[in-house]
Amino acid sequence: MEISYASPSCGDLSATATATATATSSSPSSPMAAAAATTRHVKVIPLQHPTTTSAPSFASIFKRWKPKVKQRSPNEWIGLFLPSYRWIRTYKWREYLQNDVVAGLTVGVMLVPQGMSYAKLAGLEPIYGLYSSFVPILVYAFFGSSRQLAVGPVALVSLLVSNVLSSITDSSDTLYTELAILLALMVGVLECSMGLLRLGWLLRFISHSVISGFTTASAIVIALSQAKYFLGYDIAKTSKIVPLIKSIISGIDEFSWPPFVMGSSILAVLLSMKHLGKSRKYLRFLRAAGPLTGIVLGTAVVKIFNLSSISVVGEIPQGLPKFSIPTGFTYLLSLIPTAFLITGVAILESVGIAKTLAAKNGYELDSNQELFGLGVANIAGSFFSAYATTGSFSRSAVNNESGARTGLSGITTGILMGCSLLFLTPLFESIPQCALAAIVTSAVMGLVDYEEAILLWRIDKKDFVLWTITCTTTLFLGIEIGVLLGVGVSLAFVIHESANPHIAELGRLPGTTIYRNIRQYPEAYTYNGIVIVRVDAPIYFANTSYIKDSLRDYEANFDGSSKRGPEVERIYFVILEMSPVTYIDSSAVQALKDLSQEYKSRDIQVVIANPNREVLLTLTRAGLVELIGKEWYFVRVHDAVQVCLQHVQSIYEMPKAIDSVAKGEPSLLQRLLKQRMEDLSAARMESGDQSGSAHGSSAAELEEPLLPKKSS
Repeated sequence: MEISYASPSCGDLSATATATATATSSSPSSPMAAAAATTRHVKVIPLQHPTTTSAPSFASIFKRWKPKVKQRSPNEWIGLFLPSYRWIRTYKWREYLQNDVVAGLTVGVMLVPQGMSYAKLAGLEPIYGLYSSFVPILVYAFFGSSRQLAVGPVALVSLLVSNVLSSITDSSDTLYTELAILLALMVGVLECSMGLLRLGWLLRFISHSVISGFTTASAIVIALSQAKYFLGYDIAKTSKIVPLIKSIISGIDEFSWPPFVMGSSILAVLLSMKHLGKSRKYLRFLRAAGPLTGIVLGTAVVKIFNLSSISVVGEIPQGLPKFSIPTGFTYLLSLIPTAFLITGVAILESVGIAKTLAAKNGYELDSNQELFGLGVANIAGSFFSAYATTGSFSRSAVNNESGARTGLSGITTGILMGCSLLFLTPLFESIPQCALAAIVTSAVMGLVDYEEAILLWRIDKKDFVLWTITCTTTLFLGIEIGVLLGVGVSLAFVIHESANPHIAELGRLPGTTIYRNIRQYPEAYTYNGIVIVRVDAPIYFANTSYIKDSLRDYEANFDGSSKRGPEVERIYFVILEMSPVTYIDSSAVQALKDLSQEYKSRDIQVVIANPNREVLLTLTRAGLVELIGKEWYFVRVHDAVQVCLQHVQSIYEMPKAIDSVAKGEPSLLQRLLKQRMEDLSAARMESGDQSGSAHGSSAAELEEPLLPKKSS
């Protein structure tokens, strides 16, 4: 018994069947009757067309959000605006307290010398590094969503601050300090705004290659800028490598041995302790103790030998920072570009490591909430004489390795910094400048990411070019130009990929109803008269021309020699597999309309397979469903192929049926009855069915739509 299936998507076929049935009843041996014998019903899953076609209104959007708002409990609402409430409410004192306190003290010991060193890098007095390590840390502990991120001064932000402010005024001027504090306020406002408006996704357009190239170049510039403390003479304040090297070479006559020997020795100690701390778990405390060890050694040598040739930090004010409103707003406009740049670098540095630490410790982190926490920390810090801060790679890693479980570790660090400001600043007056420079150099040496460049060369030459462009332009043309050019080239790559999406011609994998890229699967076969195309991207105004040109190329390059099915000379159907198409805009809809009309003028039918609901709604609202015809929309590619192949078969068989009747040869029906068992047997073998059943349902689903067997 032959199983037949009715197709709700093929109105034309029904009409054809009616006409051929009439012809069969009038004359069983007529050509129409012979052609009718080739037609069988195919199993097609009906596509559910949307019942509503109106555009979404604000009311519908509100209805979607209303349940989400109602589902939040009071505790969740508090945790949304005060993330620390989540860990405070579930804090396990016996399990977490010791780890948090130890981690907080460890980071604090590391932060005291680093804070002063980075302040000097920013062109500020060391005390401002301590101020920036006090209030922002405490505020972030309550408003930040990461429980292990260590906030405070970092090398890259310090370099950016120095680079922009040195072009406005001298670092010895009080205006320099005022503008640095104002910059922290601006960065905080930008971060808060991006967090509240949920604009964190904008930073995804900055490639990792750009960040890696920028970081590597900045690390080299930072290390060279610290050379003046090792060599004992001043060098040019610039972020360009050529003037820096020229300045270092031109002042070589003023070279001083004592700071060079001390700075190099402390640097060697720091690098050795860092290496031992990373390579041996039982010595990991050495990594955090390195900066403090360098400070103690340098101070002891200066005190014991009374070396006047080595410059020291000098007097540091004692006490906590006082509340003050930032000033210097007349320079606001000139600081906006740098504020955006610092915000981007700070966010990428912080959110990247925060997400990594959150994944390691088994909790989720909201990027937008993290932006808000960093912004609040910078805004609060600007009212207590702090310059721009963000999360630190090295200190966050130490914090996590030391066992930090919650934000209490940050509170502990903040308390330690407060105690240092209140009681320990007199001890910092004799710290050698070269020791602080050694701490900065040791920290940034790990940022020179040449291994990333090698990896990019192996994986993707385009990303390697992007890394190289960003790194070289940052070194030779300056930080701002380097970042802007790197981001610009990165966006150009994104736009190019979006405007020239991947388009694949699909073929059927033998023995299945699965259709895949014929270049990836050479064994997949295609059918004469049918082209199956998959667009692997949203379709919008920028890529419509490319897609139309690609479809025309498929039509122009049609070759029936290596295809299956009826041996027709041209294309009759173009099937668009639209499952990867997540979005389609009005320009793309118009392009599809033009393409459909162009194809119809050449008797080619456009067929749509597997569109998602949003795309189908757009096509319905634009009238494209009616233009193409509802019967040409399918759930599966295989359904579309079966129906289209049946049409091609009827077109191919009609002239042959007429000729055979005219010559008195056996009718097509008689020949098909003879070959029927052979066709079913071939279909079973293709699908892997070895059961020998001629009428199994699996064979019926996988068989071809009645292709005639080619004569050898």
